Amino acid sequence: MTGQQAEGYNIAAVESWIEANIEGLKPPFRWTRLEGGHSNLTYRLDDANGRKAVVRRPPQGELLPKAHDMSREWALLSALAPTPVPVPPALGFCKDPEVTGAAFYLMGLVDGQPLYTAEETAERVPEDRRVILAHHFFDTLADLHELDPDVIGLGELARKENYLGRQLKTWYRSWTSSVEAARFDDLRVHRQQQYFLEHMPEQGMARVVHGDYGLHNCLIGAGSTISAVVDWEIATLGDPMADLAYALNQWPESAQDLLDKPDAATSVSGFPTRSELAGRYAERTGRSLDNLNYYMGFNYWRYACITHGVYARYREGKKSTVGVDLENIRWRIDYSLNAAQAAIQRTS
Repeated sequence: MTGQQAEGYNIAAVESWIEANIEGLKPPFRWTRLEGGHSNLTYRLDDANGRKAVVRRPPQGELLPKAHDMSREWALLSALAPTPVPVPPALGFCKDPEVTGAAFYLMGLVDGQPLYTAEETAERVPEDRRVILAHHFFDTLADLHELDPDVIGLGELARKENYLGRQLKTWYRSWTSSVEAARFDDLRVHRQQQYFLEHMPEQGMARVVHGDYGLHNCLIGAGSTISAVVDWEIATLGDPMADLAYALNQWPESAQDLLDKPDAATSVSGFPTRSELAGRYAERTGRSLDNLNYYMGFNYWRYACITHGVYARYREGKKSTVGVDLENIRWRIDYSLNAAQAAIQRTS
């Protein structure tokens, strides 16, 4: 449709590629930006016949090595399609950066919406369905962690060993490389990284780990269950307990947790506690929760590093700050490092 603009996309070139490579979609499209994250550039496409799809590409500007890897997301969607883990249909992948400056892929549009805030959860999930949603959320994670990567064709996705060591190296490098752009550092990051390196639990059998599993990366359908898990850009092979802990960190255990993050999607009445959900996962998978505090602390630290990189991109002008609360992003970094320290103390 004439006059449209889409950040990071040469609309004419992308539509020509789609017409030549994907059956069932007929340009021109109506392009609608799908907001909510701070990362990949994602648009909904509607054609004149009412057919719908979603296109994703990395953000513009210089990126960290292996960051925003579209081929990784594409491989995961394709491999997980026949499994119990719900994902959007994989429609097509373009690896040629000449088309629009970066690789991109298309997936089917799935009915459902992510949940970012308590207000959204209260509006979209009836209170008598919240236990169902919480259970399905962790059952879906358990289903993912029961899959053998070799069996589903993802055995070569990444190295299987030393997941925690690799993550500690990657996100520490992310923090240090973003310090100048973010215009701040924090000594806790360096001390905590050393602690996690020195107290690392032994890794069990490697599994596919999502890396950012939360209600913000799940599409919640009309029945208050998960219709699709999305945003697989940092998924890899590794320790499923780290994936579990990251997910659990988003669910409250106490009244203080609710006070700390009153706007979080899980900060509404009717949900089970964090410990109840951890117990459900352990029962379904047979995995021990003995080192859970270590994994929770590691994930708070990791989240601080990820958020620091996001903050740096805003401060550097690589993403528009219109409508963005930069002070809240700074607060999330500080909160996460405090929470990491508290988890470390619980392991002692």
